[in-house]
Amino acid sequence: MNLPNKITMARIALIPFMLIVPLFNIEATVLGGIPVENLIILAIFLIASFTDYLDGHLARKHNIVTTFGKFLDPIADKLLVITALIMLVESGIIPAWIPIITVAREFLVSGVRMLAAGEGTVIAASMLGKIKTVSQMVAISLAFISTSTFFAFVNEKLLPLQLGINILMSIAMIVSVIATIWSGTDYLVKSKDVILKSK
Repeated sequence: MNLPNKITMARIALIPFMLIVPLFNIEATVLGGIPVENLIILAIFLIASFTDYLDGHLARKHNIVTTFGKFLDPIADKLLVITALIMLVESGIIPAWIPIITVAREFLVSGVRMLAAGEGTVIAASMLGKIKTVSQMVAISLAFISTSTFFAFVNEKLLPLQLGINILMSIAMIVSVIATIWSGTDYLVKSKDVILKSK
């Protein structure tokens, strides 16, 4: 297994550590009332997110792109993002419809990819997919340091720091949902010939 694939595997291996942190019931908070527990989870998430850039960069730089890497990398991304979103739903920061849209998009795209593979066709990833991933990671990072719920700034009085974080997080989540729907729609449109020809 080459180095980029090992880095991708490391991204998957970091996911359980995000899930374990809440089990320690760390009650300490820092400036703005941000739970230390959330900062630890955020740190793990950011490290895992950075590996998404690193594995691809190394694979292209050293010309060691493999079929296994092409298969594993998007799976690692989906696992990381969906895990983080579900954790945020559990903590009451975001509504369930956000990860539902994300999961629905990934199921549709994965299904089309399987159809394309069966027809011997490769559908190139678009820039919209990368924008979707980056927007999700920014929104999730902001959500982990928000102590109030999605769009709470509309009807709640928040301290200045949390007001700013909540506004940014809420807007970033909307942007990520739009990017998720847009990139998924774009992928389906580009794949229409494969879908129509499939038997």
